[in-house]
Amino acid sequence: MARVTGVGGVFLRANDPKALKAWYVEHLGFHPGEHGVIAFQWKDEAASGLTTWSTFPQNTDYFGGDNTQAVMVNYRVDDLDALLQKLTEADANLKPKREDYSYGKFAWITDPEGNRLELWQPLAH
Repeated sequence: MARVTGVGGVFLRANDPKALKAWYVEHLGFHPGEHGVIAFQWKDEAASGLTTWSTFPQNTDYFGGDNTQAVMVNYRVDDLDALLQKLTEADANLKPKREDYSYGKFAWITDPEGNRLELWQPLAH
């Protein structure tokens, strides 16, 4: 259907990523899993999966070239190629870079306010 189906991740830019992550672990009860990644498991009537949460250094390029964006959201999508086509037809600000991994396909767009968003189509297992 070419749409967002949920939030795949929330990423925070931080002056001290390790210390900020430790604060969330200590004060909000976040539980780091394998490789220190914080993931929230979920299940609804249609599917199950996880939403990741992570900190990044202030100088990361992962949020795009604008170092003022403090948060980037990763949205799960059901059909990345069709959604990108739909966004292209609407003259949305798409980044030409795409990445494919064993766990899904990724692309990036910028919303009308200049916020970089990550789109992720998980691969069926």
